[in-house]
Amino acid sequence: MALVVWRTGAWRLRIVKRSGAAGFEVLPKRWLVERTFAWISRNRRLARDFERYATTVVAFVRLAMIRIMLRRLAANTSS
Repeated sequence: MALVVWRTGAWRLRIVKRSGAAGFEVLPKRWLVERTFAWISRNRRLARDFERYATTVVAFVRLAMIRIMLRRLAANTSS
């Protein structure tokens, strides 16, 4: 993953390590990723690993994010 991020040059990869503390602790930026994965997994084709090729998964993730953005834009224009 670090190599892919380095090749694009547009992303910054920051690995958040878990602490050894017991109990719940909010980790920086981790919830953003987990929330986005939850939104993406609401789509039926992305809820499980059905696809054979990674390019197909990338296309469906892109479509899922476009769908989320269009819903937000439509909600902002109607209010």
